[in-house]
Amino acid sequence: MIVGDRTAFAIESEITKAFPSISQRALGSFVLHIRGRTFGVQEPDASMLGHSFHEVNDRLRRRGTHCIPVLTDIDAAQIADAYLDAIFRETTRTDYFGLSREEFTEAIHTSAVTWAPDGDEAFDDGSYVLQLDVGNKVRLIAFINTDSPEDVGATLSEEWLDAGLFYGVLSRWSELFAAEWAEKSS
Repeated sequence: MIVGDRTAFAIESEITKAFPSISQRALGSFVLHIRGRTFGVQEPDASMLGHSFHEVNDRLRRRGTHCIPVLTDIDAAQIADAYLDAIFRETTRTDYFGLSREEFTEAIHTSAVTWAPDGDEAFDDGSYVLQLDVGNKVRLIAFINTDSPEDVGATLSEEWLDAGLFYGVLSRWSELFAAEWAEKSS
Protein backbone atom coordinates (compact mmCIF):
# COMPACT_ATOMS: atom_id res chain seq x y z
CA MET A 1 0.00 0.00 0.00
CA ILE A 2 1.30 3.45 -0.89
CA VAL A 3 -0.14 6.69 0.46
CA GLY A 4 1.15 9.97 -0.95
CA ASP A 5 3.34 10.91 -3.88
CA ARG A 6 6.68 9.11 -4.16
CA THR A 7 8.25 12.10 -5.92
CA ALA A 8 7.54 14.32 -2.90
CA PHE A 9 6.52 12.27 0.15
CA ALA A 10 4.84 8.91 0.55
CA ILE A 11 4.57 6.07 3.03
CA GLU A 12 4.67 2.55 1.64
CA SER A 13 3.99 -0.57 3.64
CA GLU A 14 3.29 -4.21 3.03
CA ILE A 15 1.78 -6.69 5.45
CA THR A 16 3.24 -10.11 4.78
CA LYS A 17 1.69 -11.77 7.82
CA ALA A 18 -0.67 -10.19 10.36
CA PHE A 19 -0.68 -11.08 14.05
CA PRO A 20 -3.42 -10.42 16.64
CA SER A 21 -0.85 -8.82 18.96
CA ILE A 22 -1.29 -5.03 18.96
CA SER A 23 2.36 -4.46 19.85
CA GLN A 24 3.59 -6.47 16.87
CA ARG A 25 0.68 -6.00 14.44
CA ALA A 26 2.34 -7.59 11.40
CA LEU A 27 5.47 -8.74 9.69
CA GLY A 28 6.29 -6.79 6.55
CA SER A 29 7.93 -3.62 5.36
CA PHE A 30 7.59 0.10 6.04
CA VAL A 31 9.49 2.63 3.94
CA LEU A 32 9.38 6.37 3.38
CA HIS A 33 9.71 7.96 -0.05
CA ILE A 34 11.17 11.46 -0.03
CA ARG A 35 11.81 13.28 -3.31
CA GLY A 36 11.89 10.04 -5.25
CA ARG A 37 14.30 8.22 -2.93
CA THR A 38 13.36 5.29 -0.73
CA PHE A 39 14.45 5.13 2.91
CA GLY A 40 14.06 1.87 4.78
CA VAL A 41 14.30 -1.82 4.03
CA GLN A 42 11.81 -2.83 1.35
CA GLU A 43 11.62 -6.59 1.85
CA PRO A 44 8.62 -8.72 2.85
CA ASP A 45 10.12 -9.69 6.21
CA ALA A 46 11.98 -6.47 7.03
CA SER A 47 10.31 -5.70 10.34
CA MET A 48 7.40 -6.08 12.71
CA LEU A 49 5.15 -3.12 11.90
CA GLY A 50 3.65 -2.36 15.32
CA HIS A 51 6.32 0.17 16.18
CA SER A 52 6.10 1.96 12.82
CA PHE A 53 2.31 2.20 13.21
CA HIS A 54 2.71 3.59 16.72
CA GLU A 55 5.34 6.11 15.54
CA VAL A 56 3.06 7.47 12.80
CA ASN A 57 0.22 7.87 15.30
CA ASP A 58 2.56 9.53 17.80
CA ARG A 59 3.63 12.01 15.09
CA LEU A 60 -0.03 12.78 14.46
CA ARG A 61 -0.64 13.38 18.19
CA ARG A 62 2.42 15.63 18.43
CA ARG A 63 1.60 17.65 15.32
CA GLY A 64 3.41 20.97 15.30
CA THR A 65 5.81 20.09 18.14
CA HIS A 66 8.72 18.67 16.12
CA CYS A 67 10.60 21.97 16.26
CA ILE A 68 14.16 23.13 16.72
CA PRO A 69 13.93 26.82 15.73
CA VAL A 70 17.67 27.29 15.13
CA LEU A 71 17.49 24.72 12.29
CA THR A 72 14.80 26.45 10.25
CA ASP A 73 17.16 28.09 7.75
CA ILE A 74 20.20 25.80 8.04
CA ASP A 75 21.26 23.80 4.98
CA ALA A 76 20.00 20.19 5.12
CA ALA A 77 23.49 18.72 4.58
CA GLN A 78 24.80 20.74 7.53
CA ILE A 79 21.94 19.48 9.71
CA ALA A 80 22.60 15.85 8.72
CA ASP A 81 26.31 16.27 9.43
CA ALA A 82 25.66 17.89 12.83
CA TYR A 83 23.12 15.19 13.71
CA LEU A 84 25.61 12.41 12.98
CA ASP A 85 28.41 14.28 14.76
CA ALA A 86 26.29 14.73 17.88
CA ILE A 87 24.80 11.25 18.03
CA PHE A 88 27.41 8.90 16.58
CA ARG A 89 30.76 10.37 15.75
CA GLU A 90 33.79 11.02 17.88
CA THR A 91 34.30 14.65 16.96
CA THR A 92 35.90 17.75 18.39
CA ARG A 93 32.98 19.84 17.17
CA THR A 94 31.69 22.18 19.88
CA ASP A 95 29.18 24.37 18.00
CA TYR A 96 25.85 23.02 16.80
CA PHE A 97 24.29 26.16 15.31
CA GLY A 98 24.80 28.09 18.53
CA LEU A 99 24.03 25.13 20.77
CA SER A 100 26.39 22.87 22.67
CA ARG A 101 26.45 19.16 21.82
CA GLU A 102 24.34 18.42 24.91
CA GLU A 103 21.81 21.16 24.10
CA PHE A 104 21.57 19.96 20.49
CA THR A 105 21.01 16.30 21.39
CA GLU A 106 18.50 17.29 24.08
CA ALA A 107 16.59 19.38 21.51
CA ILE A 108 16.59 16.43 19.09
CA HIS A 109 15.16 14.08 21.73
CA THR A 110 12.72 16.51 23.34
CA SER A 111 11.17 17.61 20.06
CA ALA A 112 11.23 14.09 18.58
CA VAL A 113 12.58 15.27 15.24
CA THR A 114 14.04 11.80 14.55
CA TRP A 115 11.34 9.83 12.76
CA ALA A 116 13.56 7.06 11.48
CA PRO A 117 14.97 4.83 12.60
CA ASP A 118 11.92 4.23 14.73
CA GLY A 119 13.27 1.43 16.91
CA ASP A 120 12.55 -1.52 14.66
CA GLU A 121 14.44 -3.20 11.84
CA ALA A 122 12.51 -1.23 9.21
CA PHE A 123 15.43 1.18 8.84
CA ASP A 124 18.36 -1.20 9.22
CA ASP A 125 19.69 0.11 5.90
CA GLY A 126 21.20 3.07 7.78
CA SER A 127 18.40 5.48 6.85
CA TYR A 128 17.63 8.51 8.98
CA VAL A 129 14.61 10.74 8.51
CA LEU A 130 14.29 13.98 10.45
CA GLN A 131 11.00 15.86 10.64
CA LEU A 132 10.88 19.54 11.52
CA ASP A 133 7.58 21.41 11.92
CA VAL A 134 8.18 24.97 10.72
CA GLY A 135 5.02 27.08 10.94
CA ASN A 136 2.50 25.67 8.46
CA LYS A 137 5.21 23.59 6.73
CA VAL A 138 6.98 20.31 7.45
CA ARG A 139 10.60 19.91 6.49
CA LEU A 140 11.83 16.37 5.92
CA ILE A 141 15.56 15.67 5.81
CA ALA A 142 16.52 12.10 4.95
CA PHE A 143 19.95 10.54 4.54
CA ILE A 144 21.87 7.33 5.01
CA ASN A 145 24.54 7.01 7.67
CA THR A 146 27.47 5.63 5.74
CA ASP A 147 30.94 4.62 6.87
CA SER A 148 32.30 7.73 5.20
CA PRO A 149 31.02 11.13 6.40
CA GLU A 150 31.69 12.53 2.92
CA ASP A 151 29.09 10.14 1.42
CA VAL A 152 26.14 11.40 3.48
CA GLY A 153 25.52 14.32 1.11
CA ALA A 154 25.16 11.93 -1.83
CA THR A 155 22.34 10.14 -0.01
CA LEU A 156 20.57 13.31 1.16
CA SER A 157 16.97 14.09 0.25
CA GLU A 158 15.03 17.11 1.48
CA GLU A 159 11.39 18.08 1.02
CA TRP A 160 9.27 20.95 2.31
CA LEU A 161 5.56 20.12 2.48
CA ASP A 162 2.42 21.88 3.53
CA ALA A 163 1.68 20.62 7.06
CA GLY A 164 -1.90 19.70 6.11
CA LEU A 165 -0.67 17.55 3.24
CA PHE A 166 2.04 15.88 5.33
CA TYR A 167 -0.19 15.06 8.28
CA GLY A 168 -2.96 14.04 5.87
CA VAL A 169 -0.65 11.36 4.41
CA LEU A 170 0.16 10.13 7.92
CA SER A 171 -3.51 10.03 8.91
CA ARG A 172 -4.64 8.27 5.73
CA TRP A 173 -1.84 5.68 5.98
CA SER A 174 -2.72 5.02 9.64
CA GLU A 175 -6.39 4.46 8.79
CA LEU A 176 -5.65 2.18 5.83
CA PHE A 177 -3.00 0.20 7.70
CA ALA A 178 -5.30 -0.33 10.71
CA ALA A 179 -8.08 -1.56 8.42
CA GLU A 180 -5.76 -3.88 6.49
CA TRP A 181 -4.30 -5.26 9.73
CA ALA A 182 -7.79 -5.82 11.22
CA GLU A 183 -8.89 -7.68 8.10
CA LYS A 184 -5.79 -9.85 7.85
CA SER A 185 -5.46 -10.64 11.58
CA SER A 186 -9.02 -11.89 12.06
